[in-house]
Amino acid sequence: MKPDDYLRNGKVYIWKEVFAVIKSKKSYPGAFANIVDKNEITVIVDQSRFNEKDAIEVEKGWKVLTFNMVLPLGLIGFLAKVSEALADEKIPILAISAYSRDHILVKEKDLTKAIKKLEDLGCVFEK
Repeated sequence: MKPDDYLRNGKVYIWKEVFAVIKSKKSYPGAFANIVDKNEITVIVDQSRFNEKDAIEVEKGWKVLTFNMVLPLGLIGFLAKVSEALADEKIPILAISAYSRDHILVKEKDLTKAIKKLEDLGCVFEK
């Protein structure tokens, strides 16, 4: 299948929390994501739940949008299509892929424009 087949009537869920993206000294149990690589620890967590003393750098005000559909690992171009549509509106994103679902983070101030662009691609937002 093609990315358009998944985007057309594809369900998107917007998390109610506002998140912080943190370059952290440690992982956070219960965070949305902990990414540990050889250079740094990145934590994405509800911004009301992080501790300043653990943060090396922090950027607040992110909303998580989950593409709430099973996306096969072999699907090519899905995030490219999404990121291109949002880039056309000058909306920066942070993309995270799980096993069967993709997530993007957009700044809270860009959320309304991002929703409109994703609806233009055929996405349907869940309540």
